[in-house]
Amino acid sequence: MANSILTRYIPFLSWLPSYQKDWLRADVVAGLTAAAVVIPKAMAYAVIAGLPVEAGLYTALAAMLIYPLLGTSRPLSVTTTSAIAMLTAAQIVVITTAQTGASASAVASTLALLVGGVLIIARLLRLGFLANFISKPVLIGFEAGVGVVILIGQMKSVLGVHVTSKTSVGALLELPGLLPQVHGVTAFVALIGIVVLISLPRLFPKLSAPLIWVALSIAASAVFGLEALGVKSVGTVPSGLPSLALPDLSLVTLLWPAALGIALMSFTESAAAARTFCARNDAPVNANQELLAIGAANVASAMVGGLPAGGGASQTAVADKAGVSSQMAQWINAAVVLLSLLLLSRVIGLLPQAALGALILVASVSMIKPETFRAIVRIRRMELIWALVTLAGVIFIGTLEGILIAVAISILTLFYQANHPPVYAVAYNRQKGIFRRAGDNESDETFPGLLMLRTEGRLTFANAENARDKMKALVAQTEPRVMVLECSAIPDIEYTALLMLTEAEENLRSRGITLWLAAVNPDLLKIIERSPLGAALGHERMFFNLRKALEAWQGQSAHGQEGKRHV
Repeated sequence: MANSILTRYIPFLSWLPSYQKDWLRADVVAGLTAAAVVIPKAMAYAVIAGLPVEAGLYTALAAMLIYPLLGTSRPLSVTTTSAIAMLTAAQIVVITTAQTGASASAVASTLALLVGGVLIIARLLRLGFLANFISKPVLIGFEAGVGVVILIGQMKSVLGVHVTSKTSVGALLELPGLLPQVHGVTAFVALIGIVVLISLPRLFPKLSAPLIWVALSIAASAVFGLEALGVKSVGTVPSGLPSLALPDLSLVTLLWPAALGIALMSFTESAAAARTFCARNDAPVNANQELLAIGAANVASAMVGGLPAGGGASQTAVADKAGVSSQMAQWINAAVVLLSLLLLSRVIGLLPQAALGALILVASVSMIKPETFRAIVRIRRMELIWALVTLAGVIFIGTLEGILIAVAISILTLFYQANHPPVYAVAYNRQKGIFRRAGDNESDETFPGLLMLRTEGRLTFANAENARDKMKALVAQTEPRVMVLECSAIPDIEYTALLMLTEAEENLRSRGITLWLAAVNPDLLKIIERSPLGAALGHERMFFNLRKALEAWQGQSAHGQEGKRHV
């Protein structure tokens, strides 16, 4: 019993002792392959956040060492993401411009600690359901907005100009006036990088375009002396292991609101990536355990001077495609990052900022996916509006505010849907023996004097009036003698809604219309039987299903043949 509890909270104690030798080759290949993506992107995301490139490598190293101990996803690669980096950048700008005396690194590591703390507390409260708290269209809009913001923000690096504005809109308006100041060699390096990063995956899909471009640009910097030509490099990168970095606790009161938003984004992205690449034979991803694992990865990142961490879809996809067998692959990935810090720090320092900017530009463009917006509009036009509102909020208001907008829109969407239950007339298809929405098929039948209605979802004080108004409109339209409410899709009726339904039964009866209920689930039936509605209906006006109700209606009308009409 004690052992099962221990493996439940520390999952690696379950998979590591049972590790199979034939997994190792696949994990080594997957770890090395993913490292080719993780290392250049970790440096790029650090630059997005306004940090030195080593901060991204420190984040990757710490997160990839800790997550496999506690995580429940086989392929999930935990480092950081562009969205998290952008949210971190926004807070670094706010805190450093407020003249608090805090450095960008201190802000980032304190944020990482707070994000980790928030996620661990969420684990204790079993809030794993928050992984579904932002709807997919809203998340698509947020990611596209972040992509646009990053795209605008990196124009200064690829053009070699100095932009003074701190907002995306301001920077975009400022750029046309800076075109005469564009540094030609810097722009040329960036242009070559964009061409390489776009064309190489199409020509040689098995190669890592980011790693090859980083290697080529470093070699070009050394051979052609690009820094002497005015092309800025990333500068000195400390070699060796990261040192212990204690976060600045004086910033906690300033950063905790942002930490809540970043924690939500980190967990949402991580859970989405883990579930997307969960294979059929994998154990289900435990959302609550993932809160603990991602939280611990963030705390570890904070202790080494990194930035907030989260699971990334791109590197997870690479590892999964390479055939990852277990989280051992992430430890191998971490070993490659460590070797890079120990042996290649001087070489990394030669990397031109324009080359890294090109990598960021291409990555940010990949976040803007018009096809996903088209897919939304083909199915639900209203949800496209939510996605576009979120996108605009990120661009014009800010990335952290964009998170709040995304959450607010998701909540409002839930409220709207809960407050507007569908109510529709039902028709009978005699050939197939089924009931379905009236009007869907010309061969379906309705019966003069009988109105069969269906509504879906829990009836509450918030939506009962809307449901009642829709029912009244359908009654006025058809003028039935009997109205049957089919209840199979109603799991519960809240007290206020039950009173309203009782009043509706009285009003219908006063107009010569009889209310019947059909397909009431057992729990709901007990509630109705204890209410005045149950006393008014009696068992003779409640039916096992809609077919029984229709048969009863036809039996009543057998003496006076009621014609049928087709819808």
